[in-house]
Amino acid sequence: MRDELTPRQSEMLEFIEGFIEERGYPPTVRDIQHGCNISSTSVVAYNLDQLGRKGRIRRDAEVSRGMEVVGTGRPPETFAVPLIGTIAAGAPFPLPTAQSWSQEAAETVELPQAITGAGERLYALRVRGESMIDALIGDGDLVVMEQTERVENGQMAAVRLKLEEETTLKRFYIEGDYVRLQPANSQMAPILAAASNVEVLSRLVAVWRYLG
Repeated sequence: MRDELTPRQSEMLEFIEGFIEERGYPPTVRDIQHGCNISSTSVVAYNLDQLGRKGRIRRDAEVSRGMEVVGTGRPPETFAVPLIGTIAAGAPFPLPTAQSWSQEAAETVELPQAITGAGERLYALRVRGESMIDALIGDGDLVVMEQTERVENGQMAAVRLKLEEETTLKRFYIEGDYVRLQPANSQMAPILAAASNVEVLSRLVAVWRYLG
């Protein structure tokens, strides 16, 4: 017999099921916090752990939207995301331009729809370097990116330095006429570039790691 759920856990499970039914992919922790009017993300995380222990959900805490409800009778859906190259999480290095990245990729990776969502304008890149390790993005991980030309301050983005013809993955901050590309590694310095020299290619949607 499954363990009994608390009222809060029942409410969260119902919200997760409804969210998946409506949108086709799971909610984030913050989606659950706001949808269930919960005081903090730590309370959500604790109850998600309890739902997992009680066999009601399966969850990868390191993957955004990485959860599925157990016992729905539906197999987990996957989505083929084009794997188009490598992105530097370290010093920028030359990569294809935004135009060439939009071409059809020869290789794809099958990822759970739990992390890809509807799959529109998405592609995957393999990370090289350790400048984003404090954001749980390590060398060899796959990052799922959504093509866009604009991101909000603080979002992680793939950006191209036009004059240098180099690309990197960093947190993006507009500071007047300049852009600060901030690594998530206390041992590394940020990159400061003129805003006119920075082209946003895509924003980070999720991280996928193969555990051996």
